[in-house]
Amino acid sequence: MKLSKRALLALAAASLGGLAFAAATVDQPAPAFTAQTADGRSIDLASLRGKTVVLEWTNHDCPYVRKHYESGNIPAQQKEAADKGVVWLQVISSAPGQQGFVDGATAVKLNASRAAAPSATLLDPTGQIGKAYGAQTTPHLYVIAPDGQLVYKGGIDSIATSKKEDIAKAEPYVRLALADLAAGRKVAQPNTRPYGCSIKYAS
Repeated sequence: MKLSKRALLALAAASLGGLAFAAATVDQPAPAFTAQTADGRSIDLASLRGKTVVLEWTNHDCPYVRKHYESGNIPAQQKEAADKGVVWLQVISSAPGQQGFVDGATAVKLNASRAAAPSATLLDPTGQIGKAYGAQTTPHLYVIAPDGQLVYKGGIDSIATSKKEDIAKAEPYVRLALADLAAGRKVAQPNTRPYGCSIKYAS
């Protein structure tokens, strides 16, 4: 079947658009980024080479996020990760005027009030980082190995509810992925289904 020149151009444009917002792929290099942190620093992923990195998309108003913070589940995992030299980065991709958007000072206060312990909080109001990774929900978690390869993406655990009592019964996907990586094993479940609130990207 012959395609017209216009059809070919449209197909090429669609392909390029797909590449621009392609989701990060397990066993491939994690998409590079540079971001401002809530406390006014700048972090780029390249500077963290040699360390295991966790990216956690968050929105403090989301009931699924509240489940994991109010129960202490995510703060506990952040502290466990830090004790093992893992860099845990929160990412806030809510656009200005949308649910979950906060400025840096507010993000710092929120973390203090929740006893959260991320290594840093990245502010992504344009959604550039979120779209590069294909982040869909809050929470949505990614684990990057010290060599820069993405080794896990998906949910924090296996029970997709906002009920705190389900945490103890769930399979803790991120904990397990980090344990596999630390032991030099291939992550047993590298892709799982994320659950939570949709990320409130700029339209």
